[in-house]
Amino acid sequence: MKRAIISDIHGNFEALTVVMADIAARGVESIFCLGDIIGYGPNPVDCLDTVRKKCQRTILGNHDQAALFDPDGFNPLALQAIYWTRAQIENGPGSDEDFDQRWGFLGDLPPRFLDGEFLFVHGSPREPTNEYVFPEDSYDDRKMTALFGRFERYCFQGHTHIPGIFFEDRTFMSPEESDQTDSDDTRLGRPRTYTIQLPDSRAMINVGSVGQPRDGNPRSCYVILDTEERTVMYVRLEYDVQKTRQKIYAIEDLDNMLGDRLLTGR
Repeated sequence: MKRAIISDIHGNFEALTVVMADIAARGVESIFCLGDIIGYGPNPVDCLDTVRKKCQRTILGNHDQAALFDPDGFNPLALQAIYWTRAQIENGPGSDEDFDQRWGFLGDLPPRFLDGEFLFVHGSPREPTNEYVFPEDSYDDRKMTALFGRFERYCFQGHTHIPGIFFEDRTFMSPEESDQTDSDDTRLGRPRTYTIQLPDSRAMINVGSVGQPRDGNPRSCYVILDTEERTVMYVRLEYDVQKTRQKIYAIEDLDNMLGDRLLTGR
C-alpha cells in the first residue's frame, strides 16, 4: 500500500493544490494529514475544505486546536494570525451546514492514530499535539529515550516543518543527506524526490511541511509511505510562492513576514 502523508499546510492553498495534484498523479491509495491545516496562511477555509474532502485520516495540530480554544504559547504574530483565521472560518463561504461541518471536523480531530506498527501524530509520540522534536534533539539522550519508548516501530510526525528521520541510534538524517536520491532536477516545476529504506529498528519520521517549509528549502514537502517496500519517499515541489506571499501582504492581520519567510523556507 502507498499512502501519502502531508502536514503543516498552514492555509497555503497554492502549495496544497500542487501537492494534491502530485499525489493524484502517483496513484496512492490514501492520504493522511498530520495537522496544522490552518494558521499563518491566507486561505484557511479552502485548505480546510480540501483536507476534509480528500484525506482519509487527519490528526489535530496545535494551530487547529488554537482555532477551537484559547491559543497557548503562541508568539504575537501567530496569535494575531490564528484570531484572523478563526474569523475566516466563522464567516466563510457556504451554508450553515458548511459552517457546522468545518467546525465539527476540527472538533473531532484525534491527537493520534495508530495503524498497526505505524503511529501518526502532529508533534511527538510523547505529547502528540504540542511537543517539538528538532534535529538537534538527537543529541539529547534523555529526551530521545523517552520518545522512542512511546511507540513500537515507526512514528510519523510534523510540527517542526523540518523533514528527516530520527533513528534509534540517536542520529538524524535529512532527505538531502541520504544517498538514495531519485531525482535532483532543479528545473522549475519538476519534483525532487528522495527514497529512504525504513530501518528494522524504531524510527521517527518527520514528513516536513506542505505550506511553510523551514529547512532552508522553499519547496513544499510531503512523504509517500510504501508499506510493502517499507520505504518513505520525500517529494519536494515548486509552487507559486509569490502568489501566496502577495495574498498575505493584502491581509492587514497577517504580518508581511509570514509571506517573506516562504521565499527562503524559513
